[in-house]
Amino acid sequence: MFCEQCEQTASGQGCHQWGACGKGPDVNAVQDLLVYCLRGLSVVAIAARQQEIDTEDADLFICDCLFATMTNVNFDRKRFVLMIRQAITLREMLKLAMQRRSNRAPVWPEICNYEPDWSESLIEQGFAKSLAMLQKAGNPDIFALQLTVIYGLKGMVSYAFLAAELGQEDREIYYFCQQALADLDRTDLQLLDWVNLALKVGELNFRAMELLDRGHTETYGHPVPTPVPLNPRQGQAILISGHDIKFLAALLEQTKNTGLTVYTHGYPKLKTQYPHFYGHYGTAWQNQTKDFAKFPGAIVMTTNCLMPPHDTYDEKIFTVGSVGYPGLIHLPIHGGIPDFAPAIAKSLALPGFTVTDPPRSVTTGFAHNAVMTVADTVINAVKAGQIRHFFLVGGCDGAKPDRNYYTELVEKVPDDCIVLTLACGKFRFFDQQLGEIGGLPRLMDVGQCNDAYSAIQIALGLSQALGMEVNELPLSMILSWYEQKAIAVLLTLLHLGIKNIRLGPTLPAFLTPNVFALLSERYNLQGITTPEADLAACLGQ
Repeated sequence: MFCEQCEQTASGQGCHQWGACGKGPDVNAVQDLLVYCLRGLSVVAIAARQQEIDTEDADLFICDCLFATMTNVNFDRKRFVLMIRQAITLREMLKLAMQRRSNRAPVWPEICNYEPDWSESLIEQGFAKSLAMLQKAGNPDIFALQLTVIYGLKGMVSYAFLAAELGQEDREIYYFCQQALADLDRTDLQLLDWVNLALKVGELNFRAMELLDRGHTETYGHPVPTPVPLNPRQGQAILISGHDIKFLAALLEQTKNTGLTVYTHGYPKLKTQYPHFYGHYGTAWQNQTKDFAKFPGAIVMTTNCLMPPHDTYDEKIFTVGSVGYPGLIHLPIHGGIPDFAPAIAKSLALPGFTVTDPPRSVTTGFAHNAVMTVADTVINAVKAGQIRHFFLVGGCDGAKPDRNYYTELVEKVPDDCIVLTLACGKFRFFDQQLGEIGGLPRLMDVGQCNDAYSAIQIALGLSQALGMEVNELPLSMILSWYEQKAIAVLLTLLHLGIKNIRLGPTLPAFLTPNVFALLSERYNLQGITTPEADLAACLGQ
């Protein structure tokens, strides 16, 4: 195998024998084969729409499949084989519909006629297709940008897919995704063409994040700063992990009057409606083998961040939606709503927490609406010199020891500066008490990775209120990345023209030195160094 789509690739270069995420070479190859089939389906879907043939089934299916190939989402090779079969079925149905409408069969490129040899190893065929893509690109810099486009698309569709669950869609996102997948077969695009295509991914990802934010806020209300308990309380419990808030709401509804306490990430929107929605449990994804083993109830995984489960807790972990792992119970979905009954039954059969731990809490919910309602206070504090600088320190967490950089950085941020944070990278420091400035907390938890849109809106809102460009703001973005949503968000920031971003803990292995030099020259994108040096540079010291 060869996989370099996440930050924790072996030796910082790529996973060759086994994925750092736990993905085996067989799953990796079949995922690559699925992406190849989606590229062919995309070409056909584009042609079908030109004949005004409905492609809605293919549109959502492509999103779901790309979502499933993200890091730490789905490890179940058999489900990917089913997806390959469905991709080919959808492709052939569209081709047949076109033929019936025009009474002639178009001449399709090879990628649109591909059918695996089902009598041979799909693993070998997947490896061959990924190798062929590299050979066809020829130029390693172009290949690096093609990978950037693919990984950015995976992040983009994960947001679009969750937004669609909440009734928020822009079909242009689907159409762009298909056009970008189709463009991967082109040989006439030059280096800057691929750069522009990657930035276009960022543009459409911004739209996808906007739709998801609208779906959340219109359905569940705007987040408000809310204390979230970190200590378990006595009683039987169920844990839901991931970013699918519609599934969280469904679990809360299905666990009413059961006596179960629901734990999840610190998400305050549903707390008032469901008193048994209690608080946060655990830390970042890479600690789940320890956290899940200790949790005395069932665990439901709704999106990414699943690690191969240990036998100490594999009987109490369930998957739903795009998530999958061989041997785990996958919950059915009816009418868009999961049936959590098996997980609820498991939780009711487990002891739960026997004591209530001493109270601990953090305050989260500083999303864009909450922050901008106190914009006048923030602006006055900046103008009065009380707030010298803002630091956005957020992104993905991971297991590498050099991620301690982010904790040390936040600890050393001067007292006249404010830290905004979001996503699981915050779990390294989100419970620190940094005090206040003029009644404003110095550490503001914006939310989870789905709330990256809020952080961008806060930056744009401050820019407008202070009458200056975003790049002129006393604001530094110091980001940690791990998987493909982070790449999509980075492309969004670059699309918006935001410069001077510091990225770590290592640079993406799939970016060649030439490509990174180009991005550095255009946007001053740079890798992190040390907390002291980076703070001094950000503060102009």
